[in-house]
Amino acid sequence: MMLTRFIAVLGLAANALPGEVVLDRVAVVVGKRAVKSSDINRDFRITAFLNKEPLNDSPDARKKAADRLVDQQIIRQEIATGEYPRAHDSEATELVNQIRSSRFAGSDARLVSELNRYGLTKAQLQEHLLWQLTVLRFIDERFRPGVLVVDEDVRKYYDQHLAELRKQYPQGNSFETLEPKIRETLEGEEINKQFDDWLTASRSRIWIEFHTEVIK
Repeated sequence: MMLTRFIAVLGLAANALPGEVVLDRVAVVVGKRAVKSSDINRDFRITAFLNKEPLNDSPDARKKAADRLVDQQIIRQEIATGEYPRAHDSEATELVNQIRSSRFAGSDARLVSELNRYGLTKAQLQEHLLWQLTVLRFIDERFRPGVLVVDEDVRKYYDQHLAELRKQYPQGNSFETLEPKIRETLEGEEINKQFDDWLTASRSRIWIEFHTEVIK
């Protein structure tokens, strides 16, 4: 396919060695914004770290990272346009502390060492978690007001899932006890559906151009 737009960006890739200049090429064009090869490199690394998975540098992993970054560019634009609030640094710091405590016995040295193994820094982890929190806040504020779960749906869910609910909550599984949890579950499912529908529609309205020779 003939390229109708071309954007050249020069920079240092995230995994460049000291003194080594690397061409940081545009991997995807999203409207008037660019996703660079270093963005993809960082995304699949931090995704693997958070999911406790081996580092996967395959073309498929890079393509999935590129798709995620397209979605993030669309969300960033919506957050900026709608002036939605962003998460605070202290909230991201708390998540970093939780990861350090649960996975590395509270050792900052072990956390940093594992991040280094994935080619990441603690600052990159903090920045990524800050963005995740901002996205979650945006989704809740943008879509929750339009969600309505009626009592009939809550009762229907309870009746249909009663067997598994009794296993999950053996000490308190009456409808009255579980009604708030079920309502919250159904609200969450509807919020996710509305968000997915919005994101799909938004992707269909914006110019997206993948430079496959950069991604692979």
